[in-house]
Amino acid sequence: QVQLVESGGGLVQAGGSLRLSCAASGGIFSIYGMGWFRQAPGKEREFVAHILRSGTYKYADSVKGRFTISRDNAKNTVYLQMNSLKPEDTAVYYCAAAMTTISEYDYWGQGTQVTVSS
Repeated sequence: QVQLVESGGGLVQAGGSLRLSCAASGGIFSIYGMGWFRQAPGKEREFVAHILRSGTYKYADSVKGRFTISRDNAKNTVYLQMNSLKPEDTAVYYCAAAMTTISEYDYWGQGTQVTVSS
């Protein structure tokens, strides 16, 4: 069982930055990859970025060049550095852990709200 706790959300003006954190505990050594997703009001949840155990990463086109996913293995934490934020980035951000394949996430955090004002 893996537990995920996100933090770092908040209110920021357009053009600003935030860094989200996702602390993992439990069966962390079996985690294949970690991902960030977001869900805006009235919209479906969408992929933002992921990072695999190998270090390979991937971003959604909408955040490329603005967001950076990274990890600190010593702290069992994955980060999402978000720069040049836009109002359309407003959403609840969730981190998730995939145990066997990056196409299927097994554990989810509770989410953290990010609000970008114009």
